[in-house]
Amino acid sequence: MATVMAATAAERAVLEEEFRWLLHDEVHAVLKQLQDILKEASLRFTLPGSGTEGPAKQENFILGSCGTDQVKGVLTLQGDALSQADVNLKMPRNNQLLHFAFREDKQWKLQQIQDARNHVSQAIYLLTSRDESYQFKTGAEVLKLMDAVMLQLTRARTRLTTPATLTLPEIAASGLTRMFAPALPSDLLVNVYINLNKLCLTVYQLHALQPNSTKNFRPAGGAVLHSPGAMFEWGSQRLEVSHVHKVECVIPWLNDALVYFTVSLQLCQQLKDKISVFSSYWSYRPF
Repeated sequence: MATVMAATAAERAVLEEEFRWLLHDEVHAVLKQLQDILKEASLRFTLPGSGTEGPAKQENFILGSCGTDQVKGVLTLQGDALSQADVNLKMPRNNQLLHFAFREDKQWKLQQIQDARNHVSQAIYLLTSRDESYQFKTGAEVLKLMDAVMLQLTRARTRLTTPATLTLPEIAASGLTRMFAPALPSDLLVNVYINLNKLCLTVYQLHALQPNSTKNFRPAGGAVLHSPGAMFEWGSQRLEVSHVHKVECVIPWLNDALVYFTVSLQLCQQLKDKISVFSSYWSYRPF
């Protein structure tokens, strides 16, 4: 019995030592690794023109689609803003070519990129608030920090992977429709959003439903991408989507950022798992 108790005590002493090493050394090593990865992610969002200051550089992306050549164009991205859009639309009915571009004095903020960057900054702030001189005293403290960091990283990733669902009246009321010169025709709507590592442009062609139309008017709800036949009311008119054209371009640095988010979330979870292992040995410790 005494031998068993001695072995148990020795075992506990080893575990205590391992846990102390984990709290004092490995946790800070992981925090440093996370900071380095997220600073790289943050640099992808800022894309400075020269050094670390100054305006973000402009990048041109050619829009394309494997399914249609009705819409062609170039989008110019500058950090978290579209600084220029140059779009050509071939009308399906008569093959008329329409050209529209942003007004010189206008930029369109991409809120998804701005929000993702802010969440990354918040995650970095949480990590740097516990520098190498800070001594973690309990596993619960580490778990709480990891949960807070993971929440920010999950939110950052979600902002890029989950575009907003908008109703057609919301798209019609968006300031984006007033960004172009010449002004968009009244039978066109445009929406721009991020989906994963892609910048997407959708053009909706509309036609008015006649007051004596026998169609059962049923307003469409919110969606990322509306389909032909979707109906909505705008002003005194009832309108229907007749054609939908979606084109997109890959933004390489968004792909980098998403990879950094995934790697960082995995590191956080691995550290949580290591900390949690010890909770099965000391039930009195508040892990």
